[in-house]
Amino acid sequence: MQTLSYRQSLKELKDKRFLAVLLFGFIQGFPWVLHGTILTLWLQESGFSRSTIGFISAIATVYAINWTWAPFVDRLRLPLLYPRFGQRRSWIILCQCLIALCIGLISLTSPSENLLAVSLLAFMIAVLSATQDISIDAYRINIFAKEEMDAKMPYAAAMNTAGFYAGWTFIGGATALALGGESIGMSWPMVYRSMIGIYLILVLLALLTPKPESEVLTAGQDGSDRIHSVSEWFVNFVVNPFREFFQRCGMQLAVSILLLLVVFRLGEAMLGRMSLVFYVEVGFTRDQIGFYQQFFGGLMTVVYSILGAMINTHYGVIRGLFVAGIAMAGANLLFAVIAIVGPNVNLLMLTLLIDNFFQAFAAVAFISFISYFTSRTYTGTQYALMASISNFGRTTLAAGSGFVIDFLNGDWVIFFVLTTLMVVPGLCLLLWVGKLMESYSESTATQISS
Repeated sequence: MQTLSYRQSLKELKDKRFLAVLLFGFIQGFPWVLHGTILTLWLQESGFSRSTIGFISAIATVYAINWTWAPFVDRLRLPLLYPRFGQRRSWIILCQCLIALCIGLISLTSPSENLLAVSLLAFMIAVLSATQDISIDAYRINIFAKEEMDAKMPYAAAMNTAGFYAGWTFIGGATALALGGESIGMSWPMVYRSMIGIYLILVLLALLTPKPESEVLTAGQDGSDRIHSVSEWFVNFVVNPFREFFQRCGMQLAVSILLLLVVFRLGEAMLGRMSLVFYVEVGFTRDQIGFYQQFFGGLMTVVYSILGAMINTHYGVIRGLFVAGIAMAGANLLFAVIAIVGPNVNLLMLTLLIDNFFQAFAAVAFISFISYFTSRTYTGTQYALMASISNFGRTTLAAGSGFVIDFLNGDWVIFFVLTTLMVVPGLCLLLWVGKLMESYSESTATQISS
């Protein structure tokens, strides 16, 4: 990976294509408010246990398996939408409209009366969100030419991260919690209905984004991807993307990369899954959570994302990930201090300043890392594979966090110490992956970035 000076890095931000990346990052993050933030507090208010809340959050497992239908999203052209909007945006717009429908339906239910219906609708939101993620991630890579990747991708990752956290926390999440907080006091069904307006705006903005010029490489607009049988389709669009990844990277590096994606951010995910429950139990109000954790913390993440991109382009992604991993582990210990001290706002702000900086730093480096190993021929499928494996740790494995804290009899201090120790395996794997990458010749490194 090429490194740039800070002055060269800042020049990259003038590219207007980053606005589309920022918007689609917001679109990726906002559904987590719907099946995560609001639903978690709604379930807690309805009297459900930590374990139940944790296991219901396992609906986010769909983000870990969306690679299974990524070949369809990569290649299947949607009637009516495809000719007008292209391969990527047509899928994004379709999913956006269907998510808006699910928001309306979930606002007509109640977990205390019909937990199954609420869970199924939240699951559908997660499925549609995971589906649009396939196209959004491919769009972010396809919108830049191959020769621009080293200079543009860290900033594309920063804009994606900034948009994601704006959608999930300081705009989407903070707005939802402000509406449902003590001051305004909306019911959670009314909060969901209020979110529909934001979605309609997002759909309109998505219609205005530019179409990637390189989309022809993956959408097969020249007609070269016509398939005459199911088996031929399966080989071309399912087997070949995975075969190409392992052949290009080599078995040892490829397997090491996939293992790293699973474990690197597991401790952060375990903490994040139970953070809202922790804040309520330790004594913070919903208004305080909405302002400090969602608005203030999310805003800091957005700002830090740009700084993270500058550092990663200057020093390289591997070094950036290593520093971020160590710092995230240390930040987790500050949550243990909050568990001991109680609802101290100043301590919470300090913790969020440190934690969100290194979360943003790690997220930017992680997206750049995955994009670096993604083929431009099988963009959607390969990125979905690697992002899904990463999400397996952040969603499926982290879903047991509620069970862990219940097993510890609510001892949050021990819980946060455990999340700190979870960083160690990821750091060891990161050193190994960095060593494997150094062993490749310059020609091989050039091939990997293509």
